[in-house]
Amino acid sequence: MNAPDSPLLQVRELRVSYATRHRGRAVRVRALENVSFDLDSGQTLGIVGESGSGKSTLARALLRLIRADGGQIRFHGRDLLGLRGADLHAVRAHLQMIFQDGISALDPRQRIGSILAEPLEIFRPQLPHSQRRERVLAMLERVGLESLHLRRYAHEFSGGQAQRVGIARALIVEPELIVCDEPLSSLDVSIKAQITALLQQLQRDLGLSLLFIAHDLPAVQLLCDRVLVLYLGRVMEIAARDALFQTPRHPYTRALLQSVPIADPRRARARGRAPLLGDMPSSLSPPSGCVFRSRCPHAIERCAQEVPALRRVGHSEVACHRAEEL
Repeated sequence: MNAPDSPLLQVRELRVSYATRHRGRAVRVRALENVSFDLDSGQTLGIVGESGSGKSTLARALLRLIRADGGQIRFHGRDLLGLRGADLHAVRAHLQMIFQDGISALDPRQRIGSILAEPLEIFRPQLPHSQRRERVLAMLERVGLESLHLRRYAHEFSGGQAQRVGIARALIVEPELIVCDEPLSSLDVSIKAQITALLQQLQRDLGLSLLFIAHDLPAVQLLCDRVLVLYLGRVMEIAARDALFQTPRHPYTRALLQSVPIADPRRARARGRAPLLGDMPSSLSPPSGCVFRSRCPHAIERCAQEVPALRRVGHSEVACHRAEEL
């Protein structure tokens, strides 16, 4: 176990690549490059960035669902990348995931009661059938569902109900860390608010640690204690929530925050804009130096020649050569 003051999860220099073909030849694409961060027990870390930035790759690498090329992932001080067999199986009970699309994440051939009991059968095989059923019923109630839902199939649920089932399945084995991979993106506005409130309540009640991956920046601001900004597989900025939303240091962070719609036209005009220039480059041929430089209005020659190190500037850690000037 960790020392009392050490982080629950420590990620250091994590690298992930995958093989593909480009113009008839085999190539490897860097999906994550030297990603490092900590997550304390009972805290929520938001992971934000455009599609293609590496957010879901990071989620799957942390849970050992895909292979990492290098780096360290330490959970309670144990290096997850070095675990095999029974040791890895034992740790998986403490690391669970909530997926983006609640309905497609559920087996269409199983009733909900079987779906929720399955993790207990895998990770708590010693539990008698009666106790498994008690846990399933208690978890259904905790996420706002009823016993009558046990005999239904996934297609009989709304998107919000299916996401509640996914949350219950993740919680049923009492994990310490849950990775939420864009759990709000397939829901409408009113249901998003309900699921956000449910996650907040569950975290308070159970002392959960969350990695919350999202495009929804207002939800990130509401749920998260700290926020990590990814772009083309690299960390651009890490900061406490209030520091990041009030005084963002990286040009990419500023552009993301200023892309959030504001209903009041006067406030929107007063805010101004820091538009993203063009499209995100292909990960097959990322820009040299700072990967954001091809879209950054503040780029200088140094940005093309040197990869900026993640360093402390004010209340943030930021990877930008000009962070003090902007």
